[in-house]
Amino acid sequence: MSQFDFLQLAVYVGLLVLLTKPLGIFMSHIFQGEKTFLSTPLGWLERLSYKVTGVDEKREMNWKEYAWALLSFNIIGIIFVFIIQLLQGVLPLNPQNLSGVTWHSALNTAVSFVTNTNWQGYAGETTMSYFTQMLALTVQNFVSAAVGIAVAIALTCGIANRSKGTIGNFWADLTRGIVYLLLL
Repeated sequence: MSQFDFLQLAVYVGLLVLLTKPLGIFMSHIFQGEKTFLSTPLGWLERLSYKVTGVDEKREMNWKEYAWALLSFNIIGIIFVFIIQLLQGVLPLNPQNLSGVTWHSALNTAVSFVTNTNWQGYAGETTMSYFTQMLALTVQNFVSAAVGIAVAIALTCGIANRSKGTIGNFWADLTRGIVYLLLL
């Protein structure tokens, strides 16, 4: 490694250390439902999401409810991505006229993208249509990151609120992660 490489690494680690506390405080405010500087420009989107989905963001869940919400969300995501891949031959945005993906490759890809491992056992544009890449894979890349954030928040809340018996609300954590962190 050259001196420039060490300098670049030192600057990166320094910035990471400097941003840890303010970002942690910001995230704490977000996931506790408190106002932040993003509440004014993005709060309407969070409220609209709750209204459309019928979620009561103030309702706390125990670990079993949280786990069930997370699992059901991921199972629906797997089914969605799986079906889009199987049907891509008849779906729009397929100028190469690619046929549907084989069921075992579709299942592997669906599970891998929903679980945020993104393992690809296929050759990109020669297997997946634009529609499949945009609506199935890209959406799951985005949403699976929010699920990972929600799980980290739940773990933190579970440790911090051991005696309380609740760990937050999966739907609120997912929504807040998307709106206030990933849309930035």
